[in-house]
Amino acid sequence: MAEDDDDFILGLVPRFVNFTLPPWRKRHECIEGIRNDLSRHLEDQPVNSFLFVAESDEGKPVGFIHLQKTQDYFTGYNNCHISDLAVTPTYEGQGVGRALLEHAETWAREHRCQLVTLAVFPGNERARALYEASGYGADLLRLAKPVR
Repeated sequence: MAEDDDDFILGLVPRFVNFTLPPWRKRHECIEGIRNDLSRHLEDQPVNSFLFVAESDEGKPVGFIHLQKTQDYFTGYNNCHISDLAVTPTYEGQGVGRALLEHAETWAREHRCQLVTLAVFPGNERARALYEASGYGADLLRLAKPVR
């Protein structure tokens, strides 16, 4: 990631909610929360946070992945968590997402991580299909219930 990639990365945030959300999730709140989290990581550059930008053959940014090195709750081993992954609409379906996933897996091996983890909304069918085709499977299932 280069210093001038911040606007590109933050510009892709609406892609994270471009599908049916659970009824208790408001699109604008999700966008604001994701944008705030990414902004914090871009500004503070925590030691466990790593951002990578995919570029076209012409050097144009076309997608990004945000990895976080975490500790497995059960084993204590290092894991690589894919916090964010987005591809520009123009390059969607051209292998950029798959290449970013492969980069995450290579990075995880190089950093001696046991697992690569991620979270995805149930309604994000396109992303889920990519993850499942890449060998990802359910580990823990997070359930939610509004208490209003």
